Amino acid sequence: MAAAEKILVLVTGATSGIGFELAAQLMERSSSYHVLVGARSPEKGSVSVEDLRSRNLPGSAEMLEIDVTKDETIERAVAAVEHSHGRLDVLVNNAGVSAMTPPLRQQMRDTFDTNAIGPAVVTRAFAPLLHKSAASPARVVNISSIAGSISDRLDPSSIVYNYQQVQYQASKAALNMVTACQVYDFSSAHVKIFAYDTGFTQSNLGPENKAEFGAKPVSEAVRPLIDVLEGKRDQEAGKLLHEAGFYSW
Repeated sequence: MAAAEKILVLVTGATSGIGFELAAQLMERSSSYHVLVGARSPEKGSVSVEDLRSRNLPGSAEMLEIDVTKDETIERAVAAVEHSHGRLDVLVNNAGVSAMTPPLRQQMRDTFDTNAIGPAVVTRAFAPLLHKSAASPARVVNISSIAGSISDRLDPSSIVYNYQQVQYQASKAALNMVTACQVYDFSSAHVKIFAYDTGFTQSNLGPENKAEFGAKPVSEAVRPLIDVLEGKRDQEAGKLLHEAGFYSW
């Protein structure tokens, strides 16, 4: 299948964890997918793409250098995608951190820059290419978390009531508002906007994201996300989704 006929998916933070697994599952699913493996480091991105290609999956992939905290790399990424493909069909704002090095002010700045400011800037930068999507509609998925739900933070019965990482929680609350603003911004366009919580997943996000603490395998976390990318949950656009429904903001 020619690249111009494929579904073009950009996943930021795709060299490990949820991002890499999403790229792999999309490529395994169908030859109609071409995944742009977003990477801060071109070296790590190239290694990830070679790994994916070595699996002989039906889909295809290429590395795209993009650091969501640096405007110049975002601008170069947009120019590269426009030059090579002329459009973008799906954007997954997956890159995420929870900065742990004190002081708190720096933790907040670093975490907000990646988790909230990054998706806002990246989505706005790629908006012209999303408008040119061959898909109807194009889709933007912001990887968020129930940890950013204000109502759940104040609910003693919530699974996140005792969670204490203010830099991460506040950044995801901000990302949820970014998502709501994007819903408004794209309301007259053929672009669906979602926030999605993959759940407590094994990753390098933090020291507790391990199986021994109850984190689920990344393959299980990613599988239902693909339903969102493929339009099976379009009727729930504009919400903070999870595998089986949605959370309160």
